[in-house]
Amino acid sequence: MTAVAVFSLDHLARMSDHRGLFEHASGTDRREEHGYCTDDNARLLVVTSREPDTGIAHRLSRLALQFVCSAQVADGSCRNRMSAEGRWLDVPGTDDCWGRGLHGLGVASAQHSNPTVRRWAHRAFDRGARQRSQHSRAMAFASLGAAEVVTVDRTNVGARRLLSETLALLGPVPYGEWQWPESRLRYANATLAEAMIAAGSALQRPEALEGGLRMLGWLLDLETRDNHLSVTGTAGRDPGDGDVQFDQQPIEVAAMADACWRAASVSDDARWLKGIEMAAAWFTGDNDAGTAVCDAESGGGHDGLRADGVNLNQGAESTIAFLTTMQRARRLVSAT
Repeated sequence: MTAVAVFSLDHLARMSDHRGLFEHASGTDRREEHGYCTDDNARLLVVTSREPDTGIAHRLSRLALQFVCSAQVADGSCRNRMSAEGRWLDVPGTDDCWGRGLHGLGVASAQHSNPTVRRWAHRAFDRGARQRSQHSRAMAFASLGAAEVVTVDRTNVGARRLLSETLALLGPVPYGEWQWPESRLRYANATLAEAMIAAGSALQRPEALEGGLRMLGWLLDLETRDNHLSVTGTAGRDPGDGDVQFDQQPIEVAAMADACWRAASVSDDARWLKGIEMAAAWFTGDNDAGTAVCDAESGGGHDGLRADGVNLNQGAESTIAFLTTMQRARRLVSAT
C-alpha cells in the first residue's frame, strides 16, 4: 500500500476569510482579487464533513455551508462567483456549481457529525433538488449528493428522482473499444461512472450498477500506464488518442479515487483498491513526470502536472483534490 501523505487543513484555512474559501493562489499565497466560487466552497464542505467536527474542520465546514446556502436562491438554482468584497457577480443557474453545491450538501447531511449542520444541509439540499441541469457533469455531481441523502432518508422523493433522471441523461453504456456514454473524455470523467454506480446502487437498478462499474473499469484501464495513473489532460481525449497527455489536473485523480472508493463499496474486485492506491501515489510522485503534486510543508496541492514538473500555485480546487484523495487512501489503510 502506498504511503499516505500528511493530511492537513492548514492551507485551506490560510486560503479562507470570514466569507469563504478563495479560489486562486500564487504559490501558497491566496489571490483575493479573484474572489470566491461556490464550486470550491462546496468541495470544502465535502472534505470537512468527512472529518471530526473539531478545530479547523469545525470552522471551515460551517464557513463552507454558509457560503453554499447563500449561493442558493429561493427556487433552488445557484450562483457561483463572488467578488472579494462579497458581491455576487453572476445570475443563478444550474451549471456545475449547482451540482457541486448539492454534492456538498448531500455529504454534509449524511456524514457531518453535528446534527444541526446535517439538518441545515438537508433542507438546502431539498431546495436545490427541485432543479435540473442539461449538463451531464452537473447532474452527476448532484446525484452524488442525492445518493448520500438516500443513505439517511431512503424515501426522499427529490433525491430519488434526481438519481433516476441522472441515469436517463447519461444513457446506456456502450460495449466495444469505447465504453463511454460520450463521444470524448472531457473533465471529472470518473465522476460520471461514480454517479451511475451510486444511482444504480441506491435505486437497486442492477443494469445501471453494472454499467457504471464497466465504465469505471474501462476508464481505469485506459488511464493506467506503467502501473501508475496517467489521466486525461485538460484538452480532453478522443477515441484513438493513446499518448501521455498534459496538463493533468488533480481533480481528475480525485474523481478516480472517489469513484474507485464507491465501486469498492459495492464490489469486491481488487482493482478498485488498486485505483485508490494509484491515485494517492500520483500526488506523491508516481506519475508521468515523476514529481510530487503536493507540498508537504504547506499541506497544499499543486495546480496541475506538466511534462516538465508542476504548476507551483496551490489553489483551492487542487488542494481539495489532494486532500479528498488522501482521505480515501487513509481510510483504505485503516481498513487493512
